[in-house]
Amino acid sequence: MERFKNIINQLEQQDLKRSLKSIENNTDGYCYYNGQRMLNLSSNDYLGLATNIELQKEFMNHMVSNPHWLSFGSGSSRLLTGNTNLYDETEASLQNWYKSESAIFFNSGYHANMGILPALSEKTDLILSDKLCHASIIDGIRLSNADHVRYRHADYEHLESILKKRRHQYDKVFIVSESVFSMDGDAVDLQQLVTLKEKYNAILYVDEAHGVGALGKTGLGLCEEQNVVNKIDIIIGTMGKAMASVGAFAILNQTLGQVLINKARTLIFTTALPSINMAWSKFIIDKMPAFSIYREHLKNLSAQCNQNINNLGFNVSQSYIIPIVVGENKIAVTLAEHLQSKGYLVFPIRPPTVPQGTARLRISLTANLNPHLLNPFIHEVKSYLVQELHLS
Repeated sequence: MERFKNIINQLEQQDLKRSLKSIENNTDGYCYYNGQRMLNLSSNDYLGLATNIELQKEFMNHMVSNPHWLSFGSGSSRLLTGNTNLYDETEASLQNWYKSESAIFFNSGYHANMGILPALSEKTDLILSDKLCHASIIDGIRLSNADHVRYRHADYEHLESILKKRRHQYDKVFIVSESVFSMDGDAVDLQQLVTLKEKYNAILYVDEAHGVGALGKTGLGLCEEQNVVNKIDIIIGTMGKAMASVGAFAILNQTLGQVLINKARTLIFTTALPSINMAWSKFIIDKMPAFSIYREHLKNLSAQCNQNINNLGFNVSQSYIIPIVVGENKIAVTLAEHLQSKGYLVFPIRPPTVPQGTARLRISLTANLNPHLLNPFIHEVKSYLVQELHLS
């Protein structure tokens, strides 16, 4: 037990110790933390749907005429009795939305990324992943038997150099990337990845966790915004962010879908989600194309906030995910604590979530925020950096 105590002590000394936070959400972009009402700048509920009372009331009205939705436990895996008709209906809605051959629903984005690549790849295959891919993707790759090489973040020349050198050595090659990266907010050039996958006969796997719902005319994500939906072999979407629910899904062809049903351990060996969750997910999916007003507001809000952050000397994209990179862990912790004392819910992001020396605040914008509330926040950030850290 002493060894584990030493681990905790070491994390404290490195300003890396984490703890669970008790948050009470509200409906207008605010929440309660430590008894204080704060502007929530840490949520991935990008469209503000998870706390939308009117949307919840509409769903409850539908539930009155569908009492079979009111089930809070499935009692079994999907391959036994857990695959209720709501799973079939939800996957059909996803297929219709993406115009795809198949859609497979998972319990979470972590389940999807942990299970799909091990199910589809073999020892004779190679997986090429962006260096900044999410931990769930990395863990899925580790569970596979395939060889693995990381290419420099969003460096398509580096990716092609690996393909040129090594493609002929393998049966299948997977190119794996996020669409919008979770800690930096930058978007990849999906057309570049499509071009490379076609040129080298590879399978393109794109995780749209932070794109689906928030981007694209109908909310399909960055793949819709860049007009490559039908050119990506495997699209992963999560329900837990802009989609305001729980679970995740894979969009792919029928053959790959059948392989997952038979080989994806994270699909086979876990209890299915309850009917109430699947009903809400289907409800959100079916309504998502109509939420363009929220996406447009989020886009405008992001542009305004990013411009003001850039004026402070930070180099950020036009995303709703805004990293304020301060470098040292302790600076990130103290800046977050200062902003919390001023009524802004932000948290420090530190290694191993981000690379060493890039500790930051990760500002997450949502469509239920009012633009005028962000200027005082940016002023507080600037004041602290100037007064406490002597930065200009």
